[in-house]
Amino acid sequence: MWQRVPGAEYGLVTEIITGLYMSPLEILALLGAVALVVARWLPPSARPRVTIAAGAVLVLSAILLGVTGIRWQLLPVLAGAAFALPFALSPLLRPLRRRPGRPAWRARWWLALPGSLACAGLIATGPAAAWALPVPEFPTPTGEFAVGTRVVQWTDPRRPETFTTDPDDRRTVVVQLWYPAQKSPAGAQWAQYLGRTEHEARTVSDALARQVGLPGFLVDGVPRAHTHAVFDAPVDGGRGRFPVVLFSPGSGGVRTQNTAWAEELASHGYVVAALDHPYDSAAVVLSDGRTITTETSSTGDPDQDEKLAADWTAIRAADLGFVLTRLDGLDRGETADPLSGHLDTGRAAVAGHSMGGAAALQAARQDRRFHAVIDLDGYPHGPASPALDQPTLALTQAITPATDPRYLPRLTEALKSSTTTSYRLTIPGAAHLTFMDGPLYLPPVPSIVGSLGRTESPRVVAAATLAFLDATLRGKPGDLAGALPAYGNLSVYRPDSTL
Repeated sequence: MWQRVPGAEYGLVTEIITGLYMSPLEILALLGAVALVVARWLPPSARPRVTIAAGAVLVLSAILLGVTGIRWQLLPVLAGAAFALPFALSPLLRPLRRRPGRPAWRARWWLALPGSLACAGLIATGPAAAWALPVPEFPTPTGEFAVGTRVVQWTDPRRPETFTTDPDDRRTVVVQLWYPAQKSPAGAQWAQYLGRTEHEARTVSDALARQVGLPGFLVDGVPRAHTHAVFDAPVDGGRGRFPVVLFSPGSGGVRTQNTAWAEELASHGYVVAALDHPYDSAAVVLSDGRTITTETSSTGDPDQDEKLAADWTAIRAADLGFVLTRLDGLDRGETADPLSGHLDTGRAAVAGHSMGGAAALQAARQDRRFHAVIDLDGYPHGPASPALDQPTLALTQAITPATDPRYLPRLTEALKSSTTTSYRLTIPGAAHLTFMDGPLYLPPVPSIVGSLGRTESPRVVAAATLAFLDATLRGKPGDLAGALPAYGNLSVYRPDSTL
């Protein structure tokens, strides 16, 4: 099926074939390469026409791909075609060289078959790689609102930057906002994924790849992607004020790592503010052009790592509280801003993935302005007191013998000690990276991204989140204990019960 992907401007066109993750131009190159291999096995009468047509399509496609930008996944296709081309052309050229009266010679099938199979195998590597490591296709948000996005940078004058030795350096965070917007005109530019510009996106993508020990070219499709939001789109001002959800990414993660989740929430009337944490996030590009890379890493000593994680979590929690303060001031018009008067910071939730989930728990303990907490598979770090006063939803991957044995007891302790009802929802088939955008562009290996699939993973996580937010921030009638089991295995922790 053909599917238009907004702004997916890799190659020449903006359409791909769903499930194959290749553009029509790339498909043409693939078909031309396959036809060159097949031509050897066609009847002599058809062979010349097929070879000439396939060669023309392949050469034209290769030239256009070279001009518009070729992905590494197409290199095996072109290499296989290059090997096959001389053998496909040879029968056409042989009559020009053959002496009169001498019979035409053709290689025996058992000599030609290994070469054809080798070329076919090389060509098949291309679409397999494009499927395994694609340009991500972001799911279309299902809410009634269009989605706008913008990036702001704020400095906290009261907090020194503890990762540097400069006494005058103050803590700075970069925040991306997704918000309900007016419908954009046809042809509006969709937002780049991972950054404000393609250069920033590539900087961040390369840093994320280095962090996990991968060469950057393997995921070169990720910074080519565009999303379903429009930068600086006018806010939808006719619906009053919108609840706010702050988000902290995982260790080394970046503000855009949960874009599909953020866009879905924004389309349903929430403002999502996701943070980059400098010196913790893989790469943070500041407004002056400087790039700050991560300086956090494991020591290998469990006790020392736990202490470091608690310290980093505390910094993130302070970042979250600071951003909520700035959003409150922005809403009250302390600075001229299109979102002034549209943010309901009196209905605010704090969320995070992995270490960001731990930061969300700590931020809620320290700052009662947060009215709900969402922990996306985050191991709690830092102090377990005071008790949480806010309803909490913890989404976890399936618990297996390989799961850290300390994880579930620590999380259960935090939820059981809450002074209000809290929930743990274990999603069957989920892995740790299910709770971010990873399933959209990483190989569909269950141990890495879970077994829910590229479409279902973001849908389930966003749907469970929305059910919780609608109940806790909007007071939407309904029984969460009855609704959440639609997405996984639910445990409910009430202040007067240990169930």
